[in-house]
Amino acid sequence: MTDPGLDEATAIHDFRKGMKRWRAHLRLVEPFLGDEGRRLRNEARDLARLLAGARDARTALDAFTDLGRLEGVPLLSARSVATVTARLDEVRSHAEGVSLTAESRAHIDGLLTAATEGVKYWPIGGLDFRDVAGELAGHYGRARAAIPDDWQAAEPETLHALRQRVVIHRYQMEIVAPLWPRFGEFWIGEAQRLRDRLGHHQDLIILAGFAAPHGPLSPWRSRLMPLIEARRAEHVAVAQRLAGRLFADSPKSFRRRLLALWDHRVHAA
Repeated sequence: MTDPGLDEATAIHDFRKGMKRWRAHLRLVEPFLGDEGRRLRNEARDLARLLAGARDARTALDAFTDLGRLEGVPLLSARSVATVTARLDEVRSHAEGVSLTAESRAHIDGLLTAATEGVKYWPIGGLDFRDVAGELAGHYGRARAAIPDDWQAAEPETLHALRQRVVIHRYQMEIVAPLWPRFGEFWIGEAQRLRDRLGHHQDLIILAGFAAPHGPLSPWRSRLMPLIEARRAEHVAVAQRLAGRLFADSPKSFRRRLLALWDHRVHAA
């Protein structure tokens, strides 16, 4: 956020991604930090929200590009595509100019500097891996429980909540991936694919909001909405298959797997 060489869109994207990783790790250690962990996580949430407006416009642009991947379905005329893209880009530029000010950059930098210093004093030196595995399995179980019974009838809020749980699980798994790098990389890759599909679905929901009556894309609503619904259905179908594989084990079985990997590594060393 303090690098003058980064354009604003890249800075916002990288910052929000970093905040998701940071918050996922904070959730893992929060039970051992108490109020300090909760405070840090709330700060990270609030920092990410500072840039929510710029995020929505950017994701709407990404979703509009994603519509072009529908097979055998024409998008819009070249002229309409150019006009829609220009309108969304105008909204994005305005949102970034409002949210990413010198004051907001300084505020973000100050809070992250304080957090960096605070980590040095976290009371986690005595943690046992069984404690960590228990927390990892708990968050795995929450993600598993968030899977809808009926994917096609699931509300956007339900799939968004699942995506949030998958993001947490995906970043937390980076911590234990070194126990078995090949397996860890595969697992994280599958979680990322699921996250991407659910993310694309959420992006399309945001794009639909821009096409609502009186929205910046309302003139194209009748043409955009059928395309949005068709692409959403594709993403949901793929996400269902990925989630079924990734969360096939019970939380207890998942925890046993983690402990087995840890024991093997300790004995091999």
